[in-house]
Amino acid sequence: MVGIRRSGRQPCATRVVWPALASSVAVELREIETFLVLADELHFGRTAERLYLSQSRVSQTIRSMETSLGGRLFERTSRQVRLTPLGELLRDRLRPPYEEIQRAVASVRETAVGITGELRISLVTFAAGGPGFDALVRTFERAHPACKVVVYEAFPGEALNRLRRGELDLVAHWLPLDQPGLTVGPVLTTEDRALAVRVGHPLAERGWASVEDLADHAVVDADGILPPETAEALYPRRTPSGRAIPRRHREGRMAEVLALVARGEVVHPTVASLTGYYAHPGVATIPLRDLPPARTALVRAGDREPAAVRAFLALVAEQA
Repeated sequence: MVGIRRSGRQPCATRVVWPALASSVAVELREIETFLVLADELHFGRTAERLYLSQSRVSQTIRSMETSLGGRLFERTSRQVRLTPLGELLRDRLRPPYEEIQRAVASVRETAVGITGELRISLVTFAAGGPGFDALVRTFERAHPACKVVVYEAFPGEALNRLRRGELDLVAHWLPLDQPGLTVGPVLTTEDRALAVRVGHPLAERGWASVEDLADHAVVDADGILPPETAEALYPRRTPSGRAIPRRHREGRMAEVLALVARGEVVHPTVASLTGYYAHPGVATIPLRDLPPARTALVRAGDREPAAVRAFLALVAEQA
């Protein structure tokens, strides 16, 4: 059984001396990491959380770098943190070699001891992983016993943000997905569509539903929870004849969605395997006949492919 964990400590960063900024300046890799994370977050608290440091330690590190470099890297006010022109220059110069060092260290370590550490994967719902996901994880961990797969169920609107911030390595997400800075694939699941309705609902008595039926009911409002292209595919705004499909309740957590279904406030377009992951005594699922199969894929940030990510993607492609 795959372990579910809400958070976990990341391995400590490798510490080396970085002498390339100037002949008289030595900056440690940990300082560079702190600077680059703050340059992304523009928030001292979130930077401290990502790096498992105190906020005062982050501030002290940045002040030390500014003293060494002879200029301000960030403008700080009570409401805002932003890069100075000098900070922007340093960020642009440091990021490529920093990432190259990280790749080189990971590659050498992989050669020496194999794939180690943690592979952090989030499923926007457990159904997004598909019926074979647990078997994939077991196969991966048998092949790479020094690498632990940690699986999260993340709120859909937050999973991609955590991926971009480097808190996750992969996200299993519904398709289509076309967002800047993200790489999509391979496809993880392809499933027939279903409709979750309350027990005793007229559609449940009939035993099937069509998209045209949705105009007579309501679905959850996924705007702002899922990317627009994904939300439209999962919860279309109009039927084939052009009738508007009402939207009600902005909710992304499956337990709350099923509670709304059981009360008869919404019907929920989903996939046939939903009840294998979530059960509610007041909810039934029926085939939703005229929507194409729903697909999910693994998503990563940019071209970020540490050894564990490459190995897991290769396994998924092989199984597919």
